[in-house]
Amino acid sequence: MDTLIVVFLLISLFLVIIFVIYSFSIYNRLKSLMNAGDATLSQVRVAMKKRLDVIEQLVESVKSYAKFEQDTFEKITIMRASVGRAGIKDLQKIDGVSRGILGNIIAVAENYPALKTSETVTMTMSSIKDIEDEIARHRYTYNNIIQEYNTMLDTIPSKYVGRSVGMSKKEYLDFWDEELKRPVVSWG
Repeated sequence: MDTLIVVFLLISLFLVIIFVIYSFSIYNRLKSLMNAGDATLSQVRVAMKKRLDVIEQLVESVKSYAKFEQDTFEKITIMRASVGRAGIKDLQKIDGVSRGILGNIIAVAENYPALKTSETVTMTMSSIKDIEDEIARHRYTYNNIIQEYNTMLDTIPSKYVGRSVGMSKKEYLDFWDEELKRPVVSWG
């Protein structure tokens, strides 16, 4: 009888150890995904700051052809300063405003044939396209990481492990709504 109790306790101990190891494994995976998401979001912030820098260069190149309001330069400066600490909602707003400014610059460039053929403007527009592609890649990567993270928090048993240590679902980085609502920036 004592042997049976010892065997039962050893099996129970073994199962508890397996459960604890499995729980740590799930926790580590969730933490890894959270860190990867944060790192990718930082890459999006860096790329958006680069986009704002290049837009400012483009504004400088185009300003001799069109009168720009000081407000445009101030918006770019404010966005560049805030992009480093911006959360998901703020990044979406910055994306929308910077796309609106860029759209207006492109409209101005189309009205001036000499400007469209300017080497500086052409190179700057090419740089913006490359940065847009970089932002799209980082956004795609971030959303894939967050999808896996959120799925783990929706499935058993990782749901219980994550919630027991205070982890919650993260928001996707979606600029689609902001792309549809371009702000009006006048050139005075």
